[in-house]
Amino acid sequence: MSADTASAEPAPGLLGKTHYTILGLTGAAHFLNDATQSLLVPLYPLFKDAFSLSFTKVGLITLTYQLTASLLQPAVGRFTDKHPLPFSLPVGMTFSLCGLLLLAVAPTYPLLLVAAALLGIGSSVFHPESSRVARLASGGRFGLAQSMFQVGGNAGSSVGPLLAAAVIIPFGRGSISWFAVLPLAGILLLIRISLWASGQTRLNKVLAAPSGVPPVPRNIVTRTMAVLLILIFSKYFYLASITSYLIFYLTSTFGISDQAAQIHLFVFLFAVAAGTLVGGPIGDRIGRKYVIWVSILGITPFTLALPYADLFWTTVLIFVIGFTLASAFPSMVVFAQELMPGHVGAVSGLFFGLSFGIAGIGAAVLGKVADVYGIATVYHLCSYLPLLGLAAVFLPNLREKRG
Repeated sequence: MSADTASAEPAPGLLGKTHYTILGLTGAAHFLNDATQSLLVPLYPLFKDAFSLSFTKVGLITLTYQLTASLLQPAVGRFTDKHPLPFSLPVGMTFSLCGLLLLAVAPTYPLLLVAAALLGIGSSVFHPESSRVARLASGGRFGLAQSMFQVGGNAGSSVGPLLAAAVIIPFGRGSISWFAVLPLAGILLLIRISLWASGQTRLNKVLAAPSGVPPVPRNIVTRTMAVLLILIFSKYFYLASITSYLIFYLTSTFGISDQAAQIHLFVFLFAVAAGTLVGGPIGDRIGRKYVIWVSILGITPFTLALPYADLFWTTVLIFVIGFTLASAFPSMVVFAQELMPGHVGAVSGLFFGLSFGIAGIGAAVLGKVADVYGIATVYHLCSYLPLLGLAAVFLPNLREKRG
């Protein structure tokens, strides 16, 4: 078989049936993990007032969290490619539990950064191995599995603003500790998932073993990975402008309350969850390149219009942007896994890690821009980022190459 036509995927017969129960449990664990993590950003107004923080210091909280999450994930994924560690999943959730409890009681800004770092460590341990479990349970339907896994996380992320608006803001920072029930439930669920995954030793070896030849020549692999990294930069730098600063933008531009702004952030995050759910299965059917192309470049008219919209159209636009932009990530992850067979954990860790790292850097940079030039300038500048989606024209069509 030629290098151009070799498949990057183990035969579905080797993988067996699609384990929907495990995929559902993995998605539920992702929900609990990201619901815990998502409590951090909605608390920024509370922290800003309590510790008299500038936008730059607010951005540094995000940077600490995102960099901690991003730097460890590729290393964890690379290690678990050779030595699968399914029982690392509940350990990672334990770090998140500790970070959440510290957020509730931290008396100083440096300890807030420590809490954010603990949340990031928990995320870095959770994502590569849980993504591997989702692929292991896919039965060959890799896009569907990634979507089911990722939509749990996106749904969890969307819950954070609602929990903050309904409970934490009215009852104060101490009420953060009430939500320790989320990571505790996640630990129990991940023990169940780990038991299943540890019994799949043979299939883990199938997924970890290189297929002999890459699906495309090495120079195309290198070029394609570079393009995917550009697209991830565009996607997550733009997302940082919404997830970290939408509340401040809405309250300053339209004069609405923090609670009302939290609802708008929920609308955006709900749209992200919905887009993630449909992106993977569509990529399985029509090809991942087309999903990536449309989802990144296709939002450009909407991002350009956002800084000029009133409150009603801002709500509509952030929903459309979130839905369309999110549909790309499952296809990006599976696209890269097809390019680099035998490196499922490393690819997952790299992509999840980059998404956290770029978002963290974006939050810090945009916080400085907001301090100097105002929060509205952030949205004017970021509105051009989706034009980087033009780089998707250089992605190979793996569906056609596999025939």
